[in-house]
This record gives sequence, structure tokens and C-alpha cells, in this order.
Amino acid sequence: MASGKVLEETYLRWVQYKEDCNLFSSLFLPSFLADLFCNRTFDRYACWPDTPAGSVVNISCPFYLPWYEKVSHGVVLRRCGSDGLWERDDSGQVWRDLTQCEEEKEVTSQEVGGLKRTQMLYTVGYSLSLFTLTTALIILLSFRKLHCTRNYIHANLFLSLILRAVSVIIKDTMLERHWGREIMKQTDVKEMLSHQAAIGCRIAQVMMQYCVLANHYWFFGEAIYLYSVLIASVFIDSTKYLPYICLGWGTPLLFVVPWAVMKLYKENKECWAFNENMNYWWIIRFPILFASLINFLIFMKILKVILSKLRANNQSEYPDYKLRLAKATLTLVPLFGIHEIIFIFATDEQTTGILRYIKVFFTLFLNSFQGLLVAVLYCYANKEVSRFISKSHIIFFLYPHSNDNLINTTMNDFPLSIQSHWRKSQNGTLSLK
Repeated sequence: MASGKVLEETYLRWVQYKEDCNLFSSLFLPSFLADLFCNRTFDRYACWPDTPAGSVVNISCPFYLPWYEKVSHGVVLRRCGSDGLWERDDSGQVWRDLTQCEEEKEVTSQEVGGLKRTQMLYTVGYSLSLFTLTTALIILLSFRKLHCTRNYIHANLFLSLILRAVSVIIKDTMLERHWGREIMKQTDVKEMLSHQAAIGCRIAQVMMQYCVLANHYWFFGEAIYLYSVLIASVFIDSTKYLPYICLGWGTPLLFVVPWAVMKLYKENKECWAFNENMNYWWIIRFPILFASLINFLIFMKILKVILSKLRANNQSEYPDYKLRLAKATLTLVPLFGIHEIIFIFATDEQTTGILRYIKVFFTLFLNSFQGLLVAVLYCYANKEVSRFISKSHIIFFLYPHSNDNLINTTMNDFPLSIQSHWRKSQNGTLSLK
């Protein structure tokens, strides 16, 4: 996260400020040796010079402050008492006035509040997705009659979404544990910024990036499968399931491993969540953009074919073909991850200001609730799954000691929205009902 990078840079600048202060203190002697004065000191916030008794000293705001550019013209104040001691407040602490060096609290609280609300929103989304996807995956794997290539691909897509949700939640927990603890002394900062302390959140970051890539390439697998069935008229059986496994789980390794190696040797800082050199980020960003673009092209091709078939029969079987097309479109969008195309060219280094906030909110909201939508559309609202579960419950009630009497159900190789438009003919081609 950017907050980790800010903390690290602030600490390094603070160390430099402290060293400069110590050097200043060792090189210059007081100019009023005979008079009463307060000794020079570094109070871990600012570097104070020797100050005559009964006077107020002001120095510029420390340059290590993250918001220094906003307060560069401000000063921090201290008062030297008539006894030659720095004055203290009612609590016994040395008094100082640093109001001119503080960041605007209203803006800061608004930003922090907005970030917390966004995090809460996508945490709820991922949690709901995790629950519904896990249940849907159990349903698909528990009933042998639901086992087919299409549902195998669905199951792997569910699993990739589950792993993505888990990895995001774990990553946030690790980052909160790493950066969110209270800093009591300088050694706490050193420990927080050490490589040993960052190992856990770095592993979580790598796993999250792998799961995100796997998620996109299982979307890609769904698109390729549906394209091969509807466009190429090639029906894929379970013996050709291995290429999808290699595509969905193997392809991400080709990009995540090089990215992790580059981060380890070139940007081995904090939790690997911040990108100084965007070229390294493109190692994992490019394959996502590539898969999203191909998915979008396949999506448009499939819609074109569906539209042509529906128009050809709109006078007889499908007078409401536009509504059916809209339903098919809305069903395919979450399956293919088409929403990614909206901000595909709005890269992280190009988006600033309000556009960046819109992109972050839009992306986090859709990505977190996408698993919930996919589980509902392709399991809970799937008539084939519902019909089989209902029949299996009835037969289990009638024949509690026999699982061999379960009624076979038709295994259509299409998503729910397209099943009503297509059927497999005797010669292996596709035609309308």
C-alpha cells in the first residue's frame, strides 16, 4: 500500500534530519556563553538551537514531514524560560507550538474515512462472494450427474474467485498488522521496516497477484470454451479438460514468478505493494489486459451470432428476441469479466484525481461482488442444477438406501441464458429449438 511507502520514506528522511541536527550541534558553539540560555536539543520532532532565557524561538517545519510542501513556510515554536529551562505545559511535557506544521485534519479525516468505507465495502463483497462460491463449488462437486466439461470449468472459475477473495482478505490483514500497529519508539519503526517483518505480507502480495491472474485466465477459459461450442461447432469432452487447467492455473506462473524475482532484486521494499518502476508492474498487468481484450472480442462475436439467430426466428419462436439478447448479455458479462474493459486503458500511472477515485471504487466494488453474481447466475439460478437437486431430494426421500436410482439430467454445454436458444442436433451442429 502507498501508506507503507510513505512511512518508509518519512522514516529515512527523519533519520537524515536527525543526523543533520547532530552534526550542527557538534560543529557550532553557543554565541552567548556568559548568559543564561536553554540548551540546544533534538526532541525527535525538530532541531532546536541554543536559545536565550526568556525568549521564544521558531524554526522551519521539519522537511521529513510527508506534507512538507504544504507547510514549508510554517514554523514550530518553543519558549525558553527565564531560568534557562525549556518551558513545560500542564502535563509536564516540554511546550511547543506546531500548529503551522500540521496537516489539515479535516481533509485527512475525510480521506481516511473514505478509504475505510471503501475497504469495508469490498471486504463485505469478498466475504459474501466467498460464502456463496464455496457453497456453489460444493454443489457442483458433490453431485456426479453435474460433472461435465462445462461445469468443471465453472468449478475452477469458482475456485479462482474463492482464492482471490481469500488472498485479498489475508493481504489486507497482513498489511494492517504490518503497518497498523502503534509506534512507541524508534526501534518499532526499524522493526516495521525490516525485511524479516515484511516477509509475510510479501508472500500474501505474491499469492494475491497469482490469484488475480488465475481468475482472469479462467474467465479466458470460459470464453474459449463457449466460443468453441457456439462458433467453431467443436464440442469439447472431458478428455480435453487438461488444456484449460494449464491455461487457468499454469499461465499465471509464467508472469507472477518473473515479477516476484524483479521485486526481490530490484524493488525489495516494504510489502511489494508500491511500484516505483512501472515496467515491473507491466509484467503482470499486460497478461491481464491481453486476456480482457480477447474476452471482449469473443464476447462481441458470440453476441453477434446470438443476435443473428434470434432475428432469424423473431417472428415465430422468439418475438421478444431483444429481451433475450439483453439477458444473454448481462449473463455473459460477469462470466467473461467484461467489466474490466471499461478502465482497460486507464492505467495506474495515468489516472489521477477524481478519475482515480472512480476507477478504484468501480474496480473494487465489481471485483468484490463478482463472485457472488457468478455463483448466483451459474449455480443457484441455474435451472439444470435446481432441477437435479430437487429430483435428487425426492428420490432420496423415496429410496433412502439407494443412490443408483437418481434420475439422469440433460447436460447442456451452454450457460443458462443461452440454453433456451440452442440445442445440439444429431450431426453435431447447433440449431434453434
